[in-house]
Amino acid sequence: MASKPGILTDWPWKPLGSFKYIILAPWITESIYSILVKDAKQWDVFNLAILPLMLWRMLHSQLWISLSRYRTAKGTNRIVDKGIEFDQVDRERNWDDQILFNAIIFYLMNKYLPGGSHLPVWRLDAVIITMLLHAGPVEFLYYWLHRALHHHYLYSRYHSHHHSSIVTEPITSVIHPFAEHIAYYALFSIPVLTTMLTGTGSIIAIAGYMTYADSMNNMGHCNFELIPNWIFSIFPPLKYLMYTPSFHSLHHTQFRTNYSLFMPIYDYIYDTVDKNSDTLYENSIKRKEEPPSVVHLTHLTTPESIYHLRLGFAYLASKPYSSVWYLWLLWPVTLLSMVLTKIYRRTFVVERNRFDQVRLQTWAIPKYRVQYCLKRQKESINNMIEEAVLEAEEKGASVLSLGLMNQGEELNRYGEVYVKKHPQLKVKLVDGSSLAVAALLNSIPKGTTQVLLRGNLTKVAFAVTFALCQKGIQVIVLREDEYEKLDKSFGTKSEDNLVISKSYSSCKVWLVGDDLTEEEQRTATEGTLFIPFSQFPPKKLRKDCFYHTTPAMQTPMALENVDSCENWLPRRVMSVWRIAGILHALEGWEEHECGYTMCNIEKVWEACLKHGFQPLRVPIQSKS
Repeated sequence: MASKPGILTDWPWKPLGSFKYIILAPWITESIYSILVKDAKQWDVFNLAILPLMLWRMLHSQLWISLSRYRTAKGTNRIVDKGIEFDQVDRERNWDDQILFNAIIFYLMNKYLPGGSHLPVWRLDAVIITMLLHAGPVEFLYYWLHRALHHHYLYSRYHSHHHSSIVTEPITSVIHPFAEHIAYYALFSIPVLTTMLTGTGSIIAIAGYMTYADSMNNMGHCNFELIPNWIFSIFPPLKYLMYTPSFHSLHHTQFRTNYSLFMPIYDYIYDTVDKNSDTLYENSIKRKEEPPSVVHLTHLTTPESIYHLRLGFAYLASKPYSSVWYLWLLWPVTLLSMVLTKIYRRTFVVERNRFDQVRLQTWAIPKYRVQYCLKRQKESINNMIEEAVLEAEEKGASVLSLGLMNQGEELNRYGEVYVKKHPQLKVKLVDGSSLAVAALLNSIPKGTTQVLLRGNLTKVAFAVTFALCQKGIQVIVLREDEYEKLDKSFGTKSEDNLVISKSYSSCKVWLVGDDLTEEEQRTATEGTLFIPFSQFPPKKLRKDCFYHTTPAMQTPMALENVDSCENWLPRRVMSVWRIAGILHALEGWEEHECGYTMCNIEKVWEACLKHGFQPLRVPIQSKS
């Protein structure tokens, strides 16, 4: 929102929220009706093309968003190093408003403007006239409108909303108050209206102009330089006819320079070119990929989880993962992504963060959670993890945290197979078990005397059970095979605090793993606190019980570029498996934490608190 919002700041359909697209229903219904009742020779092709053109604009913008986030995460040709935060994602979530506005304008033109209906698909003169009118009046008028918007009166009421984003993303280009968009569409309609009114309009000219404007807008805000230097060497005047991402980036950091739309010629004519434009361009185009100091490995959870990655839908990624009903409309894209995971067998960068001097990159392996349970996928998954380990080693990373890769003993013995296979590894493998145990111990309410352990026995389950028994807290297990495994691993050290029992009605704290059944969950007494010790949370079936998050902690504000949620965790909450890698790098610990090796739990917990990570509140305490 602008600092002093003026009139027509909000979009008219803002009260409709996510149902705003219903205002297009009359026009879309009319178009469908005309197809059904009219002969094909009577169809108005432009009217029928409006909705596909708007869908193309959405897809085009989303491709730019994903590409921009991927490239800036890698660091290649990045312009501004600073990251973005949740407030920017929230401010830019309604970037599709201008596409809805565009559709309304086209429908009105088609219905009421002379020459606006039954346009031909192609006319060469329409393309030429559109190009000339854009290079002339559109660019010239936009330059002066833009300078006017930077006058303190208009800037505080309108344009400051756009400039709230110092570090830009492609969709930043269309984040303006409604009144500004009216002015912009008035400018961009000059070529379209002229060709329509003179009878020279064509669908290709309109679609091409629309795509050109979107491409240049998205490119100018993508925060990585992609225009190669050789293009300007071959044709030097291009410097005045096409801006670069670094050229417009300076406008967002300096505010009073580089006002041009897409053609910098008017900045050169009126002497408003930033003196650092050429230097920033040269530095950005030469910038190499940024080597990470810590790599965190993760993987896809469900087919729909691609939309919740930071490279996916920005707004969905900024909220904890949940199943959204309208994603079924994208089933062709979901199916295509599943096919790609079969073909593409390498990790890909999905996110970067910086904390102090630690550069953290998150790499995703294109495998789904269910595939980790299939024996036939074991070799393929292990090969991809091993390649990621060696790639992290090659890039000079000091730590690789296994994260969701730590699925259990049967897959890769908690990462131990890679250390044994490559004994000279310099990168330290960290599975985060020690910090997970510490977080679990601090999630159990004070005064607890007994807990129920239920779930697949993992390294974390063994360690936290042993720690609880040492503290004098009774651990109840329900199955004899689980009791024998735990008791055998502890020897005589459990001090009789590990018990097997079918009677647990008085137990109000449950430590639960992946294979907790719905039936078992329903047997819990009212007010039970479920604390997951695995990376995946149980399904919340009981409204009369309390559910803690999976082991995680609140991150300090010094952690940069946090604009997406980690799977199902709340904002600015990070899993301990990810934090463990950061701590390993910050503290300079030289040992691996994988296989059956554990770090000192108290030492890890103290280091975590020292660096500003904070434990989450226990739900039962906050609710009471």
